[in-house]
Amino acid sequence: MDNPDNKYKVLFVCLGNICRSPAAQGIFEHIVRENGMTDRIEADSAGTYGGHRGELPDRRMRNAAMYRGYGLTHRSRQVSSLDFLDFDLIIAMDDQNYEDLMHLAPSVETSHKIKRMAEFLKLRKMSYIPDPYYMGAEGFGLVLDLLEDGCSNLFETIVKAEF
Repeated sequence: MDNPDNKYKVLFVCLGNICRSPAAQGIFEHIVRENGMTDRIEADSAGTYGGHRGELPDRRMRNAAMYRGYGLTHRSRQVSSLDFLDFDLIIAMDDQNYEDLMHLAPSVETSHKIKRMAEFLKLRKMSYIPDPYYMGAEGFGLVLDLLEDGCSNLFETIVKAEF
């Protein structure tokens, strides 16, 4: 853990920070709360594109998440090179996000913090988390299914490695 408050910090990143990454943040925070680890683990989310800065997550994602018990209140922000210093782990939702983050990383050492969300999937093997923006209601459900699986496994991985 590189940060002064001794919390393990995870940043979820997608393109606009209005669908996948805020959903991952909400799901992950729910898992952290359920396991009594809020004093040890913290999460945030950001986008590689800053055009939605300050916006709430997409209404369809908020509704789909609320149906499953997740309240998504994060306001969109763009990822910055400072995030590589503040966070212990940076999770990319797809290959383009991963590549964009690799280019943004200020050093080789900080680039090692970047992982793909798909690496943590166990129930359904996919190489990336698809963007539900143009997929309709079933797309949002699929993304939430994938993120619930991935975030659960990510949490277990962090707890085993860090605590």
